[in-house]
Amino acid sequence: MFLRNLWYFALSGAQLKPGAMTRKIMLDEPLLIARDADGIPFALRDICPHRGIPLTDGNFDGREVECCYHGWRFNREGCCTEIPSLVADQKLNLDRIRTQSYPCREVQGNIWVFFGDGDENENPPPVLPGIGDRAPGMSESILFPSPIDHAVVGLMDPAHGPYVHRSWWWRSKRSIHEKSKKFGPTPLGFAMLRHPPSSNSAAYKLLGGEMTTEIRFQLPGVRIEHIEAGAHVVCGLTAVTPLTEGETEINHIIYWTQPWLTPLKPLLRPFIRMFLEQDRDVVIKQQEGLRYDPNLMLINDADVQAKWYYQLKRNWEKAQQDGTAFDNPVTARELRWRS
Repeated sequence: MFLRNLWYFALSGAQLKPGAMTRKIMLDEPLLIARDADGIPFALRDICPHRGIPLTDGNFDGREVECCYHGWRFNREGCCTEIPSLVADQKLNLDRIRTQSYPCREVQGNIWVFFGDGDENENPPPVLPGIGDRAPGMSESILFPSPIDHAVVGLMDPAHGPYVHRSWWWRSKRSIHEKSKKFGPTPLGFAMLRHPPSSNSAAYKLLGGEMTTEIRFQLPGVRIEHIEAGAHVVCGLTAVTPLTEGETEINHIIYWTQPWLTPLKPLLRPFIRMFLEQDRDVVIKQQEGLRYDPNLMLINDADVQAKWYYQLKRNWEKAQQDGTAFDNPVTARELRWRS
């Protein structure tokens, strides 16, 4: 159901202070995500192996997690370090008692968790170009009551803008016109190669200067838009994380180098939130029709990116099962559609 041996977005680093822990379901697995006293994040399976109680119901002192039921303690690697009920002459090898740990990294202010038993270093979490180590300027998160596939396909759909996101400041039916974009493969997906923004994308004009943008998609569900506006950069990261089979979390994080954008955050946030809610609302409507298991169709050229996504998934799963190299099915081509 979920792709393995890949990094998934967990949460914004700003949500997790040193010495704090939080519970999160990802890929139908219960996780304890914490930041130790040194500021380093880690992730464990949120189940005590003794009697099954969630470890997040216990205490965390910045070094070890203590279960609230019997006081068993676990370090950041998931190894049991203490069982208070043992008396002095009772021998038990604590090294054999553990809860599962997950590779966990913080990259550019975001915490990622690796799911799988492969090499987590082979395809590391994405690094956004042109922003260095700066913290995100703005982060928004929203829950879609849908499987990950429909959330991702909606994310890469180029034709829904004038209908789902119709507004005076973004798109209208009268602004629809033919577009042509060049695409090419990337290591885990594909890219809409660098180009000037569409003429009916009014919001881009606020950035000023000569402007170009490149949009990348990569497995398992990451979209990166990199905008160059004169000497400055705006970069948007949208990460799609499946929580369960029927719930998907969309995290949208924006970085910028323009100092004058920072004071505008209170004004920009409602527009970004509205944009995400419009996508969520149409997915909710879609779920009503999907209850009846209809036959769905994907057309050329507007739905080619969706076709690529399903092909990428199939090829990734095959590579994991066969132990072979991943074969990216995307080839360079130009796509044309009206939106």
